[in-house]
Amino acid sequence: MERTGSGSRALFPRGPSYSLEDFSNKDFIVRDFVDTLAENATSANRRSGPASAPFDPKPLIRTFENALQGLSNLSEELQEKESELLSQVRRAEAQHDQTLDTLGRKLDQSIDSFEALDVSLNNPNGVDRGARGDGGGNVAVQIGEKLEELDRKRRRAQDANFLIQCWLEVSETGELTSLQDIRRQGGAENKVRCAVIAHQLMRISQRLDLAAWNQTNGHRNGITNGVVGAGRPNHNTREVLEKFCETLEQDLLKQFNNSYRKQNFDDMMECAKVLHDFNGGASVIAVFVNQHQFFIDRDQLITDEVTTDGETWDQLADPDQDPPGVEPSLQSLIDEVKIVMQEESFIIRRAFPYYETVLIKFIQRVFQQSIQQRLEMVLEKAETISTLAFLRSLHASRNYISALIEDLKHHGLTEHPEPCSAQIAQTLDQQMEELFVPYMVGNSYIEREKKSLEELFNSLLFKYNIYHSRRKKAPTGFMASLAQQGSQLMASAKDAYLERLESSDLTPTQKTMMLRVAGVSDTDKNKNEIEVSEEDGVLSTANAKRMMRWLAESVRRTLELGSVNETPKDVAILLNLLMTNMGQVYIETGLDAALEKASAQENVKIEPDLSYMPLIRPAVTITSIMSRFITTVLVRLAESNTTVRRSMEAQTKMGIESIEKKTNSILKSTLDVLTNWIAKSLANQKKIDYLPKDDSVLENLQTPTCDTICNFLARTARLINQAVDGANHQAFSTELAVAVQRLLLEHFKKFKVNAAGGLMVTKDIAKYVSTLKGEWDISKETEGAVDLLTEIGYLFIIGPEALRERSRNLASGPSGGGKRLVKADFKTFVSNREDYRSVGIQSVLAGL
Repeated sequence: MERTGSGSRALFPRGPSYSLEDFSNKDFIVRDFVDTLAENATSANRRSGPASAPFDPKPLIRTFENALQGLSNLSEELQEKESELLSQVRRAEAQHDQTLDTLGRKLDQSIDSFEALDVSLNNPNGVDRGARGDGGGNVAVQIGEKLEELDRKRRRAQDANFLIQCWLEVSETGELTSLQDIRRQGGAENKVRCAVIAHQLMRISQRLDLAAWNQTNGHRNGITNGVVGAGRPNHNTREVLEKFCETLEQDLLKQFNNSYRKQNFDDMMECAKVLHDFNGGASVIAVFVNQHQFFIDRDQLITDEVTTDGETWDQLADPDQDPPGVEPSLQSLIDEVKIVMQEESFIIRRAFPYYETVLIKFIQRVFQQSIQQRLEMVLEKAETISTLAFLRSLHASRNYISALIEDLKHHGLTEHPEPCSAQIAQTLDQQMEELFVPYMVGNSYIEREKKSLEELFNSLLFKYNIYHSRRKKAPTGFMASLAQQGSQLMASAKDAYLERLESSDLTPTQKTMMLRVAGVSDTDKNKNEIEVSEEDGVLSTANAKRMMRWLAESVRRTLELGSVNETPKDVAILLNLLMTNMGQVYIETGLDAALEKASAQENVKIEPDLSYMPLIRPAVTITSIMSRFITTVLVRLAESNTTVRRSMEAQTKMGIESIEKKTNSILKSTLDVLTNWIAKSLANQKKIDYLPKDDSVLENLQTPTCDTICNFLARTARLINQAVDGANHQAFSTELAVAVQRLLLEHFKKFKVNAAGGLMVTKDIAKYVSTLKGEWDISKETEGAVDLLTEIGYLFIIGPEALRERSRNLASGPSGGGKRLVKADFKTFVSNREDYRSVGIQSVLAGL
């Protein structure tokens, strides 16, 4: 493909020459190569002849032939190189397989050697490998254990040698030179070692130096505890050792404190272990607890007085305001205790091997020193305010400390994040109980509650009791004896209030509160001469609600502060207090006053004053509130004690029945008052009212007597509506309607009636009927009896034929106030007609 020479000329034109590099170049493109050949060929043809000369492919053919020959040569060379490389690969594979085989044999040999070694170690007696799990133990482990045991024996021998050396020093020379040298070297490990050796020397001294320990038993003729010639040491080893131990203990405590400041818990743990061997760890626990920064800071603050603004204390003593909560300084202390105990319990767990013991000591110190002292100061301050302030402070403090206990239990302290252990929980509960035992022992707490409520009740009812003690009483008779017990209780409550006001132990705040509740000024020197109004003697639902609210607060405190076993007895005391003050002194006194007024109105000659009737409604309402509270709260709290519960139920039933009886007596007496007054008013009816001489009287709607009675009944109905409601109101209305109906039946039998008068009778009767049915809530059965009055009116105006028709529907029996007229009443009414002698009417009467 290359030219043979530059000067010779070939027979045919030669194309361009190419080498292998031209075709192996990465820029080689077939199309461009062919285009280049074509261009070269065309240019040559153009130079050699005219443009029309035919294309001569021979140069190109020769070129491709040369190229093909070159490619054939290259292919042969490639084949030879490939054969050579394949031979090399086969040789390498054979060598690789031989190497793998050799390594495999060596691995098998190693495994066999290991198994043989394992068998020889685990089965020294030639036991079969399949049973080596039941062999006599691991030889290697046994060898290791023996080596460790030998090492321990060696160390013990060295320690024993050193111990004997130290004992000889202290017994012969009274010095601990070797031990002092170790202590002077410093370091935690050396101090711990000194402590251990000193503890052992102390035990040796107790056995060998009996005189130093004031013991003589077993020491006789130079023989001590079986040791011949032991004799008494030359020096008092006890004093020497105790002095050294004291110095060493102080060093360990100092080291413990230093480690505590550096938070080196491992060193603290080591010191605590050694000191525990010394004296049970009492000294290190005392150092940790007593020198804690919390107690140092609190000891400085414990002398601070309980300084709270006067407004808060006034609110605490005011029974009508909600308690303000726990005292701020006590609250701050408890909040700090919660944080400190959670933080320190983490340190205690890591610094003490007997961490529960340390935590218990820490808890006891916190509660018995810090919390107890502050609690006592707060309660002493509250007691100088009032009994109620003391009770509220006690309750709030107990609840807040109880919440602290529950938080600490849930946090877990040393067991965090798990709940604390049973022993720690028991310690916390015990500290909680011990804090409040002085205030809850025996009946002291419930007596305080009773005293506080009595002061409040007596203050609230003071003017009420004064009013009713001054009202005019019935001089003798049944009503005076009925109200005698209530009057005695009322006088006793008033005297108790006055006596309490004059008491020397009454605080200024409490006295001010009692005067405010009573509505009395402190300037009133003689409390028995205080002016009272009618309003002061009226039952008030608002006052009853105040009393119930005060009692409910006491019940809540009793339930949360008192013992579960004592709760029934406590609520029984509160029930007795409620039934006495609200039931007898308040409600029954008001009812007694109303009953006296009602009884005094029965035979009056003027229209009766029924202004006492509205007093019944608040009495019924207050009784209902009191009864529901007793049933739903107090009695249920006493269910655990059957005897107390039954006693409470019986007392409640007796009290409610007494109130109901007095209420019924008032209504019955009022019914008699109304009936008597209506009878007296009917007696004033003029004989000529129903015998007018002309028709001019018909212009009047009713007679004056009818107007008077109906107006009185309407006014009375409005008062009764204010007094009773529901079934009681309907029962009273029905009884009154029946009584009025009977009075009117008898009333119209007494009057002669002419034709014009008959119309007046019907107008009067219509007014009576409309008043009874419109103003009073009478029953359906009673409406029929009232409607009978209308039928009576018709008897005075209808003709003979209509009378004959009505006579056919008469009832048989005696005269009365039923739904139908009897023959005798019919005959009496008809006989009062002016025209009763007429033939028609006589025939009707004859037909009866």
